[in-house]
Amino acid sequence: MDKTLGTLFHETLKDVYYAERKILKALPKMARGANSPELETAFLAHRQETEGQVERLQMIFEIIGERAQGKTCDAIEGILAEGDEVLGTYKGAPALDAGLVAAAQAVEHYEIARYNTLKAWATELGLPDVAELLDRTLAEEVAADLLLSELAGRTIDRAAIAAE
Repeated sequence: MDKTLGTLFHETLKDVYYAERKILKALPKMARGANSPELETAFLAHRQETEGQVERLQMIFEIIGERAQGKTCDAIEGILAEGDEVLGTYKGAPALDAGLVAAAQAVEHYEIARYNTLKAWATELGLPDVAELLDRTLAEEVAADLLLSELAGRTIDRAAIAAE
């Protein structure tokens, strides 16, 4: 395998594609586990958004002439496992939603880092259409992170503290 920026871009794209598809499966479980109706709604809305992100990634694979294919992403596996642990350990507890928000933000921060990098590389590689698609997804991930912070600050963390 060539060790070029183009190869690294393609390998990282496969990593993110795998991650997004795993996240699609995890979001309904997180929504079902949430105590807060607002948090449940946010998880379900982000699931729909994630479906669009997967479609964008498929478009990017097409643009670069590669088959849409994922490769195991150990980072997302670990982050999602932590979210599962929170669901199991804190089920029914007042702090559950705070833990779910923290787990979801870990996912968002991972995605933001990856999409920032991929967008920069796409620009360097002379792929402006790809960079634009990645920027749209990046904006959605940043907005999801901000929404989670807002929910946590407005109600979820306060509810957990009030139960202390």
